[in-house]
Amino acid sequence: MYVAVKGGERAIENAHAWLAEERRGDTSVAELSVGQIREQLALAVNRVMAEGSLYDPDLAALAIKQARGDLIEAIFLVRAYRTTLPRFGASLPVDTGKMACDRRISATFKDLPGGQILGPTFDYTHRLLDFKLAADGEVPEAATREAAVGDVPHVAEFLNHEGLIEEAVHDDTTPPDLTREPLEMPAERALRLQALTRADEGFTLGMAYSTQRGYARNHAFVGELRIGAVPVELDIPELGFSIEIGEVTLTECETVNQFTGSKSEPPQFTRGYGLVFGQTERKAISMALVDRALRWEELGEEDEGAPAQDAEFVLYHADNIQATGFLEHIKLPHYVDFQAELELVRRLREEAGASIVQEAAE
Repeated sequence: MYVAVKGGERAIENAHAWLAEERRGDTSVAELSVGQIREQLALAVNRVMAEGSLYDPDLAALAIKQARGDLIEAIFLVRAYRTTLPRFGASLPVDTGKMACDRRISATFKDLPGGQILGPTFDYTHRLLDFKLAADGEVPEAATREAAVGDVPHVAEFLNHEGLIEEAVHDDTTPPDLTREPLEMPAERALRLQALTRADEGFTLGMAYSTQRGYARNHAFVGELRIGAVPVELDIPELGFSIEIGEVTLTECETVNQFTGSKSEPPQFTRGYGLVFGQTERKAISMALVDRALRWEELGEEDEGAPAQDAEFVLYHADNIQATGFLEHIKLPHYVDFQAELELVRRLREEAGASIVQEAAE
């Protein structure tokens, strides 16, 4: 047993060394720095921060480098590091109405107070490979890069003036913290939103796409999508007031969805909501669509059996770290389990063969 353990340790050490060599790659090529990843692979960094539940671009970039670009592995690293950090307080809720918007668009209203801001987006590119990037060509700076500052009203409030959309719920109770307490069912909306904001982007996108294809009859418009920086404030009891400790970049999406009404509510539009760290608009839109699908019961709608309406199915399978851990554990040694299965199959085959011979003899 001692020899087996030592042999296993040696193999693992060699695997670590080989991994480090593969991570570095060809040494004649300049090593990729954390700063380069942070600045030039910002969308990957944003995803790692969002699904890792930790807003720190430098740590997210380091995790991406360590994981060789495997974003789920990088998310795992960030979450593991997050558990070592002390918690010294809770910030006040951020006010996205005061967001300094780099991007602000609406698919429902053309003319918005403050204007639509296209911002940095792939929406209008031709999806053709740009070989200038392979030649390390310089990219011209944008003519205008000023973000919209000051109060920027949400588009849904325009509909709210006429009573055409449900009132936004303002609940001052402290929601449960999914990062410190396990997920339990039934989950209230605040807990569902926490789970969705750190859910796997691909899974959330698939669920959202299913609602658009008719699995939940959830036809939606993007009422507003905005990306920008918001200040973060911390209440200091000794001072008697709050102070700004920094700012974070967020992506917020609010969808406007059809609603035919119920016994207690008149026909009106309803809301779906998504809020994610960084510039992660695909995830924010997907989150808003799934959020709306999960609200079928509180809105008095019928359960159509759609996957996106099943809170237990969605929330228990959305976390890519849990999914990865359960999936990848099957590649680890299962020698004893397999030997038991092997002996069972052999015995069943022997019994089946004996039964066939007996039937033939009869």
